[in-house]
Amino acid sequence: MATPWTTADIPSQAGRTAVVTGGNSGLGLATARALAAAGARVVLAVRDEARGAAAAAGLTGQVEVRRLDLADLSSVRAFAGAWTGDLDVLVANAGIMAVPQARTADGFELQFGTNHLGHFALANLLLPHVTDRVVTVSSMLHRSGRIDLEDLNWERRRYSATAAYGQSKLANLLFTLELQRRLTAAGSAVRATAAHPGWAATDLQSGSGSRLKDAAMAVGNRLVAVSAEHGALPTLYAAVADVPGGSFAGPDGRLMRGAPTLVDRSAAASDDALARRLWTASAGLTGVDLPASLPH
Repeated sequence: MATPWTTADIPSQAGRTAVVTGGNSGLGLATARALAAAGARVVLAVRDEARGAAAAAGLTGQVEVRRLDLADLSSVRAFAGAWTGDLDVLVANAGIMAVPQARTADGFELQFGTNHLGHFALANLLLPHVTDRVVTVSSMLHRSGRIDLEDLNWERRRYSATAAYGQSKLANLLFTLELQRRLTAAGSAVRATAAHPGWAATDLQSGSGSRLKDAAMAVGNRLVAVSAEHGALPTLYAAVADVPGGSFAGPDGRLMRGAPTLVDRSAAASDDALARRLWTASAGLTGVDLPASLPH
């Protein structure tokens, strides 16, 4: 029986650069800590620079903090526009979960705009610099998601916070699927991978706006969830292990626990035609598309 993959299996990251969105807390912080400890230069891309600086102060290695608000495309463009040099790994980790209905600075439904469209724009704008891979953090709740191409921003449907979250997490996997197809077609060696943490105890589950729901999630965090460090393992596996482009990593056990491995996704998340249509819609909404020049 193979030995479970852990952070001890991360190869040296010396000389490599990684950007981790939402790297100041939870899964992002655990991901950043492991990459920095392995020798990478890690950039924490965060909305709150003060919180980012406090998080960076607790990490060993070469860690920087830069401002990024995924709910504001002007911030995404500014972050990408200021980037110079190679970027080995982009970890699209930041996200919000089952929050009350709200809009981004550009008028998108907040979860779809933050979890998918912000990362869609960021990845495409940074892609000319990427040398290795783009890792997108999804969720097993993508299985409950449904992409409504006629109402991506919940302007016609009655809003459901959990359904909107599921849509955004399904969109993450469809983005990975279509990005990998386009990279392969362009002859690029860059890989697009995805991961889900299982059920990890982080602050993600505390923003519903309902004391009852937040309390129930807190109980689940105590009784069922794994730590953020354990939950980050699939992301790290997708970021540094020799896995095929398009791969989806997650825990190998029941109750969304266990060692990281490659896992299955829903039929909807494997729908090539839907992935292409969502890409076209996302490019139209953000004004950002696959760059003409890609690294090989």
